[in-house]
Amino acid sequence: MIRPTALTSLADEAVARCVRLARLSEEAGGTCRSFLSAPMKDCHRELSEWLTAAGATVGVDAAGNLRALYAGTSSSAPGLLIGSHLDTVPNAGAYDGVLGVVLGVALLQSLDGRRLPFSIEIIGFSDEEGVRFGTPFIGSRALVGRLDDALLSCRDATGTTVREALVAFGLRPAELPRAALSGKVLGYLEFHIEQGPVLESLGRPLGVVEGIAAQIRMQFEFSGRTNHAGTTPMHLRHDAVAGAAEWILAVESMARSQPGSVATVGQVEAKPGAINAISGFARVSLDLRHSSQEICASVAGELARQAEEIAGRRGLRVKRCELLRQNAVKMDAFLIHEIEAAVRKVGCEPHRMVSGAGHDAMILAEKVPSAMIFLRSPGGVSHDPAESVNVDDVTKALECGLHLLQQLAESSEFQGRTCRA
Repeated sequence: MIRPTALTSLADEAVARCVRLARLSEEAGGTCRSFLSAPMKDCHRELSEWLTAAGATVGVDAAGNLRALYAGTSSSAPGLLIGSHLDTVPNAGAYDGVLGVVLGVALLQSLDGRRLPFSIEIIGFSDEEGVRFGTPFIGSRALVGRLDDALLSCRDATGTTVREALVAFGLRPAELPRAALSGKVLGYLEFHIEQGPVLESLGRPLGVVEGIAAQIRMQFEFSGRTNHAGTTPMHLRHDAVAGAAEWILAVESMARSQPGSVATVGQVEAKPGAINAISGFARVSLDLRHSSQEICASVAGELARQAEEIAGRRGLRVKRCELLRQNAVKMDAFLIHEIEAAVRKVGCEPHRMVSGAGHDAMILAEKVPSAMIFLRSPGGVSHDPAESVNVDDVTKALECGLHLLQQLAESSEFQGRTCRA
């Protein structure tokens, strides 16, 4: 095992690299790096230099994912995938997604040329957040063969399609089938900040993810009648914003009454949007999550029913559409057990938890055994410039990762898996 001082040095370097990459942004004075944006090329360049120096062969696939192969002891060795995403939300922090890729680089550095019975492929996914095209996981969907014509035809705010964006980035959409996983893939591992307060509240540096919550995203449009704010009596109004506001409170009430549910209305749009006009139109979003996909679906159905009831009572019309339905995903039991053993070896008591946030691991799990390791998020802050990590926690994550690689290298059960992507 690598010396503790060397691990600390690698952890310091990993944190510094995340901060460096955070400066590669579409926004001056902040971090925003969307799918196939110009700063993504700069991010690829920086990471490629680090990965090449660590002994990996680096390339970019047809979906814009950065992929680096660190060969195993033989050319026919099966593969272990380690990765996370490189895109960010607007006004982001420095660690969400990127830290998982940078930790992958650090693990290769710590191997110092030593080869394992399996190859390691480091992946920096091009899109997980879904900011540019309104649909998440474009990068990881490519690996499981789920980039269809409908998704490739989605348009961003400028009218550019996903297909056109790929071409503008210098990629060839016709080669997307080659981005899909092939051959024998033993598993996928993702390091990620928790993005919540649980680990900090427990005083734990690391968490073992046992599952990822189901998620439903919807959009509701309330239509009424635009009219003058001063001349229309209250009892004769058909105010779309008032109807939407009542429904938003119903969303909050419903989530509070259903243990384990979280529901968020993060977008509100009103038209005509004048201070002296009753709004005849309101569009609102819904993000709903629960560890049980059945409960998640049930809550979504009840909220749709309440939207209809509110609209009918107020003389409004309501239209809804579903943007995303992602089932709950369980992480691989064998990998969970091995990660818990590795966590104990670094002097920590493992804590199993369900991730309320979506991750590339939930997409990869469709094809290969997948697992995640969470790092404590100070203050529970994420998706904000105040997002941070403790260097000591990063050191423990690296040490845990090295123990895990050694355990898997010694495991005939792991290497004997018959999983084929």
